[in-house]
Amino acid sequence: MKLHKRRKFTRHRGTRTHGWAMKKHKGKGNKGGWGMSGTGKRADQRKTWVIKYQYPYFGKHGTTSKSTERKKNPVLNLDDIERMADKKKKNILELKDYKILGNGEVTQKIKITARAFSKSAKEKIEKAGGEWIVTNKKE
Repeated sequence: MKLHKRRKFTRHRGTRTHGWAMKKHKGKGNKGGWGMSGTGKRADQRKTWVIKYQYPYFGKHGTTSKSTERKKNPVLNLDDIERMADKKKKNILELKDYKILGNGEVTQKIKITARAFSKSAKEKIEKAGGEWIVTNKKE
């Protein structure tokens, strides 16, 4: 009594025709599955392969001109600076790459060196008795 019958495709692995006789089933058009076919929006069966071997396949791609590119300026608020000054226990902070915004309050005298300051940040720093200095990023 035979309990397990081998499936047909395992016996024909590596053959050109995969169990078919000849003629219509041996050409390049019958091999299939080698290109990017079947990797579209609903291709859950191929998603793991695509993520592993062709990673940036999904999502938006392409370049934008420099005039339309978003500004990527690092920004800090005054409440973040207050926490930094408390942790480092310093009254002089050099943040040359950052723009300082006025969200939050300053309670200490802090001397801050940064690339740019908002009006409200300048006012709050001066009100607390501190000092702000603008530097160029290229230095």
